[in-house]
Amino acid sequence: MSQTTKRALEASLKHLLLKKPLDKITINDIAEDCGINRMTFYYHFKDIYDLIEWSCVEDAARALEGKKTYDTWQQGFLQIFEAVLANKPFIMNVYHSVSREQVELYLYKLTFNLLIGVIEEKAAGMAVSDEDKKFIADFYKYAFVGIMLEWIRGGMKEDPKGIVEHLSILIHGDITRALDNFRMDKPLSKLSK
Repeated sequence: MSQTTKRALEASLKHLLLKKPLDKITINDIAEDCGINRMTFYYHFKDIYDLIEWSCVEDAARALEGKKTYDTWQQGFLQIFEAVLANKPFIMNVYHSVSREQVELYLYKLTFNLLIGVIEEKAAGMAVSDEDKKFIADFYKYAFVGIMLEWIRGGMKEDPKGIVEHLSILIHGDITRALDNFRMDKPLSKLSK
């Protein structure tokens, strides 16, 4: 029942965002649209931003389900774009409000989770520290999210498939090369080159 109510509250928020900006929506508005009382809202979320964060995490989980391998990272990243596009009024409204940081954190978390899965897979059998794997994932995360934020700022006009194809060409083989460069068991002669 709890998930059902949370999803209903999310649907009400997204419905209201089609009519007015986030800073004009109150918890009363959401509760009324959802057909519940305010206390039921507070039972599930501490405030509207908590609901937004939950909604972002849920959308992220659905977007990336089963898309964390090297062969499918492009599909996973495309699905992130498509999830953002499918929630365009929600994302644009949240992004242009005081909670822009929540959209960025959502994208960072989502992209990192996709990339670390790819990196773990490519690092199988390599002596690369977890810290170095995280560093590589963070590097690509900031690049990917920067491109996506620019896309959002521009009104999401470009075709996501084209963006992902460009990214794929740009980094083809780079993750494996980066992991190889961070190998702890690499001979010294290769490290000095």
